[in-house]
Amino acid sequence: MSQKTRKLLRIGAWILFVIYLGLLCYFLFFSEMLGRTYSERSYHYNLMPLKEIKRFIIYRKALGVKAVCFNLLGNIVAFIPYGMLLPLLAHNQRKFYRVVLLSFDFSLLVELVQLVSKVGSFDVDDLILNTIGGAIGYVGFFLANHIRCHKFEQKE
Repeated sequence: MSQKTRKLLRIGAWILFVIYLGLLCYFLFFSEMLGRTYSERSYHYNLMPLKEIKRFIIYRKALGVKAVCFNLLGNIVAFIPYGMLLPLLAHNQRKFYRVVLLSFDFSLLVELVQLVSKVGSFDVDDLILNTIGGAIGYVGFFLANHIRCHKFEQKE
C-alpha cells in the first residue's frame, strides 16, 4: 500500500471517528427520542452488575422486544465503532487488552458525565455492554486487518 493511500485512509478514519463521537454524544446526551432532555423525573442509577441486564431479560415480554434489543444490543453496537477505529488511529493501541481497557475507560467517562449531568442514567451494566461492544469492534478490526494482510501476501 502506498504512503499516499495510507495517509488518505488515516484521514478518512479520523473523519469517521469524529463523526462517530459526535453522533454518540448526540444520542447519549441530547436526543429527545431517547428521553435525554430534562424532566421532573427522579434520577436513577445502578451500581449492581447484571441487575438491569437480568431485569430486561426477565421482563422482556412486558417491556417489549424493541425496548430490550434497543437497550442491550444498542449499548453493545454503540461501542463497536470505537473498538474498530481506535487501533486504526493509534498504532500503539493494537492490543486486545488495550482496546478493551480503553473501551471501558471511555464508557466510564460517558457514564460519569451522565451521573453528574443527570442526563440518562449511570448504569454499571452499560459499562459491561459497552466494553463488550469495544471488544467486538476490535475483533472486527483484527479480522479485517488479517484478511487484508493475507490478500496482500497472496498478490506478492
